[in-house]
Amino acid sequence: MGGHYRLEARALVLMRQPSKPVDTSLPERSPRPEEGTVESAVPPARRRRAGVLVPLFSLRSESNWGVGDISDIPRFASFAAKAGLSVVQILPVNEGSPVDASPYAATSAFAIDPVYLSLDNCEDLQALGGRKALSPEHKEELAAVSSSPMVLWQRVRRLKTAVAHQAFQRFLRDEWKPKTQRARDLAAFQAEHRAWLDDHALFAVMHERLQKSWQDWPERLRTRTPEGVATFRREFADALLERNWLQWQLDLQWRHARAEAGRTGVALMGDMPFTVSADSSDVWAHTSLFRPDLRVGTPPDAFSSHGQDWGLPAYDWNNLRRAEFAWIRARAARAGELYSGYRVDHVIGLYRTYVRKSVDGDGGFWPANEASQISLGETILRVMRTSAEVIAEDLGTVPEFLRPSLDRLGVPGYRVLRWEKDGATFRNPADWPKLSVATNGTHDTDSTADWFEQLPTDERKALAQLPGLEKLAGKDRFDDEARDLLLAALYRAPSQLVITPFADLFGQRDRVNVPGSVSDSNWTYRLATPIETLIKDDAAIERLATLSRDSERSR
Repeated sequence: MGGHYRLEARALVLMRQPSKPVDTSLPERSPRPEEGTVESAVPPARRRRAGVLVPLFSLRSESNWGVGDISDIPRFASFAAKAGLSVVQILPVNEGSPVDASPYAATSAFAIDPVYLSLDNCEDLQALGGRKALSPEHKEELAAVSSSPMVLWQRVRRLKTAVAHQAFQRFLRDEWKPKTQRARDLAAFQAEHRAWLDDHALFAVMHERLQKSWQDWPERLRTRTPEGVATFRREFADALLERNWLQWQLDLQWRHARAEAGRTGVALMGDMPFTVSADSSDVWAHTSLFRPDLRVGTPPDAFSSHGQDWGLPAYDWNNLRRAEFAWIRARAARAGELYSGYRVDHVIGLYRTYVRKSVDGDGGFWPANEASQISLGETILRVMRTSAEVIAEDLGTVPEFLRPSLDRLGVPGYRVLRWEKDGATFRNPADWPKLSVATNGTHDTDSTADWFEQLPTDERKALAQLPGLEKLAGKDRFDDEARDLLLAALYRAPSQLVITPFADLFGQRDRVNVPGSVSDSNWTYRLATPIETLIKDDAAIERLATLSRDSERSR
């Protein structure tokens, strides 16, 4: 899909005005009885788990099409299980923008991105002969994107979209029109997920045809008049069915992959973006639940004297509350269909959202007072925890009330080794709370190797004073010993989950994203080694498994 616009989601823009409250009052409300008490929300004690963070798009296998796909999940889970890991965490897989590679620029809070469809496991393509059915041009392009050291997003999307369309045409001809059992299965999927699927299909096809943001569509489509939508349905019936077929195929593959991963003892953990793009099916279909006149961002802090503007639409907390947070409940339920648990990005935004009315306007928190903020955040997190385990991304500049609130709810937050400090002293991971997620970095940080080597001498000395890290004293280069010492220290934390970025498990220097920057390398990271080779790396597997076993014995 082309077009002349670009989504602003996640873009960092300097705020030029001082922070002031925005007049967006939120009525307080006590939790409903059915929402339960804070105490009832605390989950039962869990055994300690170790996991790995890797974007799905980063997985490389001998069969994928230039981007990790759903079929790579059980393959990678097999490697993780052998390495003593029981959780694989991935970044969001919501359908994204064709002009923004960030997985946080979602055009749907419910739909899976079709780029993750495993075409080799698509029944309709296999009925056509699989890869043999590809044209010479498509075969040549497949070879090029598969061998690329990074994800070539636009080329991969064009290729997979074209081949998926070829597979759908076979389904339309041989299954849908003859009304076979598979046609009935798709119809059942449509009925089950109609609450979001119908709107998403309409939005996606309209977007593809009109090549512009929905706010610039003709009025009959922008405002969803019955006549305008009905006419569009008739004119583009096959294209709408294709979008339904894609989500059905993705859902079938996902459920199979999650079950296969589970059979190896590995749970799949997701990542829920704080909100969606202004140019999304959710905002188009549920305009009353969002405030497109308010822009989400962050206030001025030590990292940005003017703050940040993410270009994302604010939630309308008043209308969401009046609707008893039905949209958020549905979003949480969808996450529970896909994952055993998920990380809530920018969780403080659910308590208080920093908004302003224009790019250059004044900013403030909504709601404005602390009591309302705590009430709102805790209510929403109770809503979210009905279908899967919830983990809170509580990093950055957050108010003092956040971590005590998460503790009351029984929701673990993050402890990042490089940021857990009291002045010049690093906090011993062995003293971190059990209700936490221990990690050495996120998808937004540089690698542990680069961080270690860039540490000032006095901070490196302070790090070496932690129990078990004494051998780091005098080291200024990151090597295998430093890698394993730092991993072992992290594994000794009593945190209920230790999660490590894939690159850090191997001491690599690859990076997923550099916040506040726009470059061809952001969100394009691919593993250098195929999963099939990783599974055969007995030395690496034994090293990681030993770290895991030793950490359990040390408790």
